[in-house]
Amino acid sequence: MALAKLALEDGTVLTGRAFGAEGERFGEVVFNTSMTGYQEVLTDPSYKGQIVTMTYPHIGNYGVNPEDAESGRPQVEGFVVRELSREPSNFRAESSLDVYLKQHGIIGLEGVDTRALVRRIRIRGAMTGVLSTTDLDDASLVHKARTAPSIVGRDLVREVLPSRPFRWAEGYVSRFASEMLPARPLDCHVVALDFGMKWNILRCLVQVGCQVTVLPGTATAEEVLSHKPDGIFLSNGPGDPEALGYALETIRGLVGKKPIFGICLGHQLLGLALGARSFKLKFGHRGANQPVLNYQTNRVEITTQNHGFALELNSLPRFLEPTHINLNDQTLEGFRHRSEPLFCVQYHPEASAGPHDSSYLFEQFRQLIG
Repeated sequence: MALAKLALEDGTVLTGRAFGAEGERFGEVVFNTSMTGYQEVLTDPSYKGQIVTMTYPHIGNYGVNPEDAESGRPQVEGFVVRELSREPSNFRAESSLDVYLKQHGIIGLEGVDTRALVRRIRIRGAMTGVLSTTDLDDASLVHKARTAPSIVGRDLVREVLPSRPFRWAEGYVSRFASEMLPARPLDCHVVALDFGMKWNILRCLVQVGCQVTVLPGTATAEEVLSHKPDGIFLSNGPGDPEALGYALETIRGLVGKKPIFGICLGHQLLGLALGARSFKLKFGHRGANQPVLNYQTNRVEITTQNHGFALELNSLPRFLEPTHINLNDQTLEGFRHRSEPLFCVQYHPEASAGPHDSSYLFEQFRQLIG
């Protein structure tokens, strides 16, 4: 079995077994604490530019299938696991994880101490790394990791946004889809700005009664409003929000025109456009078990998250009201405008995979539209 190595910019080198594709890729090395949902993680465009380590030790046991994809292909730069299951055991599986990654050119690494890697990331912070099956020289790989571009300041959205507008009409179609959002008649029109959107967000919007037109995240405010939407959605996506000046300009042109709902990167962009400041988290929030306090209900929601940047809570202008807070580190997880029909959250209420505690937010957006 071929070897592969992962080198970090701090000089750490991990050697394991290769799976998936051959080659060499660089990216920010991060970890995800979910116990399931590895296909959703792989296909989430928010992971563009990142090498993802799964903390759950046994990955691949139920294979992959089309229903669980969150975009048209895997988006990660590389995938690191403790133990790969090469023979999936699930009646829904149409391929093994190994074959799936090979088909899409994604390098995998197994057989390394993922607990040690995660501990290093938690102590040192997320770092740039190089994953390779072709160059196995430690010094060479460390040099590449130290000279590779940082994720800070990079516009990764342009690498995952759609090339042209399209309509989305699919709600929940799988017989295994949760009934967390009962289907409603399609009686309003939402324009979704796609910065790297997960497909289950679109399914949730359709479930609550929205006809959805998806525009690339580079669209202008004039282009958005030309579609005569009843509401506007700002999607998740990868990378540093401060690098997306074009998106901030568009959002400023939309505030006050129509009801707006943002998730993850959309939350960050909305905050920046309204005068807040962002910062990079030490190692980010990635998993399906993040506790968030809803100030409005005083209830705790267990949430799915994937972000490496956040908004500074004390930088919110007075006309914005915090609505949700992360109970692990007290970072901002949501806010709303005190007078305009506008709100957003940092986490992923569409889950996929993950808990459904926050699905009410899609209903809340539909009610805001009227």
